[in-house]
Amino acid sequence: MNTPLSPEKLERMARWRAGAKLGWYVHVTVYVLVNLLVFAMSKYGFGSRSWSIFPLLGWGVGVVLHGVSVFVLGSGSGLRERMVQKERERLQRERGGS
Repeated sequence: MNTPLSPEKLERMARWRAGAKLGWYVHVTVYVLVNLLVFAMSKYGFGSRSWSIFPLLGWGVGVVLHGVSVFVLGSGSGLRERMVQKERERLQRERGGS
């Protein structure tokens, strides 16, 4: 059962979620711009091998994990709330239902 949130707490949560999402969008934008530059350097400047795939993939994993943490596991997501509820119920059972 969800308890109603105070207007102040609701405002803080909304601001935190919006900030987290904006942070992810900035991360993706920087990722794309930097990797375009790295690709251009790889293709036209530094060696004949296409080495730009390595930073692209490595940093790409970070972008994906960041997105998962913001959009899937972030505060208030359904998955996180269900996990918290299950832990709460387990702890209550272990402590005698208080």
